[in-house]
Amino acid sequence: MTLKTADLDLAVPVTGEAPCRRAGVLTRESRTAYAFIAPAFFLLTFLVAYPFVLSVWFSLSDARVGTTGSFVGLGNFGRLFSSSIFVQTLQNSILFTAAALTAKIVLGMALALLLFRIKHFKRLIRGAVLLPFIVPTALSTLVWWWMFEPLYSVVNWTLKSLRLADHDIPWLPDPYLAMFVVILVNVWRGLPFFAITLLAGLVAIPRELYEAAEADGAGPVGRFWHITLPLLTPVLAVVILFSAIFTLSDFNIVYVLTKGGPMNMTHLFATYSFALGLQGGEIGQGAAVSLFLFPILLAVVFLQLRLVRKAALYE
Repeated sequence: MTLKTADLDLAVPVTGEAPCRRAGVLTRESRTAYAFIAPAFFLLTFLVAYPFVLSVWFSLSDARVGTTGSFVGLGNFGRLFSSSIFVQTLQNSILFTAAALTAKIVLGMALALLLFRIKHFKRLIRGAVLLPFIVPTALSTLVWWWMFEPLYSVVNWTLKSLRLADHDIPWLPDPYLAMFVVILVNVWRGLPFFAITLLAGLVAIPRELYEAAEADGAGPVGRFWHITLPLLTPVLAVVILFSAIFTLSDFNIVYVLTKGGPMNMTHLFATYSFALGLQGGEIGQGAAVSLFLFPILLAVVFLQLRLVRKAALYE
């Protein structure tokens, strides 16, 4: 049997064309991928990276409004610790974050368990729970300001109508009550985030585990401690991480309610940085206050991610 020249030409594969085609396809796909990534890259560069680098420079300079300033190193950070207002702000931030997070964890878990057990009107009730989280922060905080403002306080009117108080309570002028109100509003706004996220984790837990535990004689408390809580730990860790970042850097609630007063007892890092940098004109000092948050948030993120990783390995 003999093969003709044409048959030999057809039988011999062309080794150079297929790799070239694949390389061309990969090149086109890479260009398309870069084209889709480019808008996000530019947004991150100009809206995140550039402002961060600029704030680092400001924190290391004596810049004021209208002047570029000169390099002073860590002088701004050194002056912070000699400021009684900054020390008070640091204490306020720790108290505010710890109290708000604790309340949101406890109340969020309780609300998630209640939403999980609801049988009727599930969608309507769950949608209503999300309302505090959906409404713009400044708008909802203005309503809270009206409720606690001494001259128009509907809270004081209600307490006096129920004979629970015989005089107007100075909610916002009193330093300690003002901190209580700020924490209360932050918990009210952040509670839906905890509840809905934990509810999603509850729904994902297999029902067979509860049935087996109930068959073994475990009560509601035992099922919660040995099934619900361990399986919700990764979700809870992530929720606490995000909430800690949002709570520690809160600005709108404090600024609308108290503007950091009275007597600087409700100042947080964000409000004190705003007061120094924009209202006081000390851009460098205000940037130093805002950047003081960075190592704290970095430590919080590191610890929380370690907890999440340990929980994942444990499972």
